[in-house]
Amino acid sequence: MDTNSVTAGEVEITYEAGGPDEGQPILLLHGWPDDPRTWDGVAPRLQAAGWRTIVPYLRGFGRTRFVNPEANPSGQVAALASDILALMDTLGFQKLPIVGHDWGARIAYAIAAARPQRAASITALSVPWAPGPLTVPSLPQVRAFWYQWFMNTGPGAEFVRRNGVAFAREQWAVWSPPGPWFTDETFAKTAQSFANPDWAAVTLHAYRVRWGGAEPDPRYAAFESEIHAATGIAVPTLVIYGEADACILPGAFEGQEQHFSGPYRELPLEGIGHFPSREAPEAVAEAVLKHVGDHPAH
Repeated sequence: MDTNSVTAGEVEITYEAGGPDEGQPILLLHGWPDDPRTWDGVAPRLQAAGWRTIVPYLRGFGRTRFVNPEANPSGQVAALASDILALMDTLGFQKLPIVGHDWGARIAYAIAAARPQRAASITALSVPWAPGPLTVPSLPQVRAFWYQWFMNTGPGAEFVRRNGVAFAREQWAVWSPPGPWFTDETFAKTAQSFANPDWAAVTLHAYRVRWGGAEPDPRYAAFESEIHAATGIAVPTLVIYGEADACILPGAFEGQEQHFSGPYRELPLEGIGHFPSREAPEAVAEAVLKHVGDHPAH
């Protein structure tokens, strides 16, 4: 894997690229609390099939930095998606397949909804989509979102600022069934990305702005409005989720197909939790390869 950094909008994005130099590019976007290591079991399988994987560190993670250190560290989806669109522009990619987990899935949905001409297809892991702003979910899902409500309190926000790595590890420990996918060494490799000086600020803004606990960044108001105004997604979509996910409960995906006017397929994975790319990389890679093969960029 080659590691590079480029200026993309208001961030200097660090990304990893691998696979044949002349291969068709595909974007792999990580979630929270995670980093590009989540694709370590998936990317080599895509590369072996001839794809050129582009795996960026999102704003606030790893070596990705704001160009202006005084910039507002917004974590709202419109900001994250703007970074990825700017990265595509900088690298000269007009239209790509996009694969995203967690936050990465939200980015993929936002681009497919508001900039469908930029996504050849999307694969979303562990997160559903519905038109408009987020609404309060079912009570079982409300309980599962305890970490989001926690960050919307003053003491909770301060805890994350001071104990971010421990807070992140707690999510890994409870969102998926125990298994060989998760070891202290595995987590420690990814936790290095949480040492980014903007990680806590971006994290807190992402979860506070989502539920009205923080003000949105006005620079992204127009794009945010476009995302929320979309009534459906026509881009070919594959949704992969774990049936043992304790973060986004499987019931959250019921009836989701009504929001997609283009090709749409769901792949539930038995015994898998919130991190399918880590827990079942072979199944994820196989499904992604079939999806992008069925819906080529050109």
